[in-house]
Amino acid sequence: MYVLDEPTIGLHQKDNQKLIDTLKKLRDLGNTVVVVEHDKEMIAQSDYVIDFGPGAGKHGGEIVAVGTASQISRNPKSLTGQYLSGKKQVKITNGQSLLQNNKTLKVLGCSQFNLKGLDVNFPLGKFVVITGVSGSGKSTLLVETLYPALMQEVNPFFRGDVGMFKRLEGQENIDKVILIDQSPIGRTPRSNPATYTGVFDPIRDVFAQTKEARALGFKKGRFSFNVKGGRCEACEGQGQIKIEMQFMSDIWITCDVCHGRRYNAPTLDISFKGKNIAEVLDMTVSEAREFFHAHPQIMAKLDTLEEVGLGYIQMGQPATTLSGGEAQRVKLATELSKRATGSTVYILDEPTTGLHFADVERLLNVLKALVSKGNSVLVIEHNLDVIKNADWIIDLGPEGGDLGGEIVAQGNVSDVVKNKDSYTGQFLAKLKD
Repeated sequence: MYVLDEPTIGLHQKDNQKLIDTLKKLRDLGNTVVVVEHDKEMIAQSDYVIDFGPGAGKHGGEIVAVGTASQISRNPKSLTGQYLSGKKQVKITNGQSLLQNNKTLKVLGCSQFNLKGLDVNFPLGKFVVITGVSGSGKSTLLVETLYPALMQEVNPFFRGDVGMFKRLEGQENIDKVILIDQSPIGRTPRSNPATYTGVFDPIRDVFAQTKEARALGFKKGRFSFNVKGGRCEACEGQGQIKIEMQFMSDIWITCDVCHGRRYNAPTLDISFKGKNIAEVLDMTVSEAREFFHAHPQIMAKLDTLEEVGLGYIQMGQPATTLSGGEAQRVKLATELSKRATGSTVYILDEPTTGLHFADVERLLNVLKALVSKGNSVLVIEHNLDVIKNADWIIDLGPEGGDLGGEIVAQGNVSDVVKNKDSYTGQFLAKLKD
């Protein structure tokens, strides 16, 4: 039995079919192949589908539908089936900037790794998607060259490595650049969505202002699990204790003093609307929105988490248990909750990783909203539903490795579809048909 978890991550549609054919060969040799996947083509070509849901997190964990892809497509209970059958589709949303401008950002002479001295034009105030086969140089261009080059311009304290290039033009039109990648939001259980987004600060204020807390002299710090006072000292507020396994990965076990609640008894005795601070951390984002509906400062941050499709995650869910895609969306929500400058460049590397069709649409709406405020969103992506929503496409290739590193096609969707040399254009044409 072969078990694969989202093997199409990072693969262009051209490479997708090769992977599917390889998995079918394994099956034909008498093996069993079990795949966790969101890719439409992979699901359509499978022999049997098990569809989980109906929602995510606490709202999931049930089998919604089973059968062949065509049986799933006809099952009204299956959201996946509705996207497979075409009843539901990721729509093309209009997110054009209200501040129409012809400003561009140019990076000239990019020659890091396999890039062939590229001069690249990024229109500003647009939703720009960088595409191309696997290994064509997308991350090298965007994450290893453009991002650090811009950071040097806007942040005098930036000390990261910068890919080889000759010069930048148009950087005066940008005042902030943000990379939203899939690296963890923290390495220990101490970090969680509530602390990372900053929503935990006003929540602690609410608890410190209760009658019981004021009577006992408990200040805001009492409700932090990062400092002495209100936290459980046995686990130092982590709720879990790390057991070092020497030559193997460390193991985290639930603290047997606070039973994972992070706080000592006197702190847990303080309640707001019948809930103590640990119970609030156990709430999902959606539950917390109902609970704190009268607190605008808290709601502003929770609303952005809901917008990016994370209503199901727990507020205090340890960072170590979040997937890469979830961590990326927590970061995106954090940036969304900040005051937008209208001159910010957002860079995202494959933000649809781990996302269902329905979540892709939500993510697109969020990214288009950023563009509508005048910001620029630059995305590396293979997902055709995202690519068809682009204002501008830069397609790298023609192949991967040494045979890549060139611009094969660029322009709007119809420009790329017309370009016979573009693999991306060929798959986009099929989608439009």
